Amino acid sequence: MSTGNFENWHGTMTDIGPLYPFVGSEMFLFIVGLVFWIGWHVLQWRMEASNYSDDLEILRSPDKMDRALKGEHVLRTM
Repeated sequence: MSTGNFENWHGTMTDIGPLYPFVGSEMFLFIVGLVFWIGWHVLQWRMEASNYSDDLEILRSPDKMDRALKGEHVLRTM
């Protein structure tokens, strides 16, 4: 990809041309990144909520709660 002739810096930016690829696609790429970022947070929240409810279900048993309070490992590993 050619970014223009830089031997002569006199002139306008339109004469030099684009300095990086995909000029004009910044908003599209921002929206795609934002969607992935929010989607990751939603997915992470659902997985953590599922793990939390599973752990609560395990600890509702009085025997397992007593063992957990004594320091034994009763929950599943991540």
